[in-house]
Amino acid sequence: MRIISFSADGIKNAAKRGFYDWLSEQDADFVCIQNLQCSEYDLQDSVYFPPEYNAYFFDDVNGKANGVAIYCRQLPKAIMTGLGFADFDMEGRYIQADYENLSVGCLLAPSAETGNAEQLARKAEFYQLLQGHLFKIRNKRREFIICGDWQFAHTAADVQDTERNSTQSGFLAEERQWMDELIEGGYVDAFREVNSDNDEFSWWPDGERGSNGWRSDFHIVSKGLKYNVDYGVIYKAREFGNHAPVIMDYDIELS
Repeated sequence: MRIISFSADGIKNAAKRGFYDWLSEQDADFVCIQNLQCSEYDLQDSVYFPPEYNAYFFDDVNGKANGVAIYCRQLPKAIMTGLGFADFDMEGRYIQADYENLSVGCLLAPSAETGNAEQLARKAEFYQLLQGHLFKIRNKRREFIICGDWQFAHTAADVQDTERNSTQSGFLAEERQWMDELIEGGYVDAFREVNSDNDEFSWWPDGERGSNGWRSDFHIVSKGLKYNVDYGVIYKAREFGNHAPVIMDYDIELS
């Protein structure tokens, strides 16, 4: 089973750069797209609705920011939108496709500017709520794959310029500790199960590849899937935006 995740920074711009043409060649079972920066209603062209997929969207209430989408080759049993996080759910940050024994989620975490105390506090609140949710669902009789733009990097291997970014939002000690706790609590960074290279980056905040790269786009999976991760790569041959698609293959059959 192949899952592609991509933080688009505007799906219309990504489409103009050939994202959907490329996607048609990937034979993915799921495609999780974050940061659409438009509403589903704005997507009138058929290119946004490939016929081989069942497409589901969750918009920001304002329709012009954030927004997530999940494309499923096999019809899901249910679609869940939001996480029950009050105001955060109004921002179109999470959508999940449920099957018999597996759920695939698409996540866009909040960002924060370095030095902006209000934004940093709000981002920390989201992580706290998300951690509580993820620890709660460990008890369910199903496995989870939650992929998307988590808005931070975890280890020094995930940031190209650690000295430059050591005090930046997205690489703060408390953000990295949050991921430490999540992994200690039983979750797995799927990409790192199959790829230990320290030059694998998925986001370039300056827009220029070759410097200041970050790996901030994760597939976090429940521990029962630790040995089902077959392959992982960040696709960088073509540029569809400041983020690159993350391609993960799993030894899983949907039921």
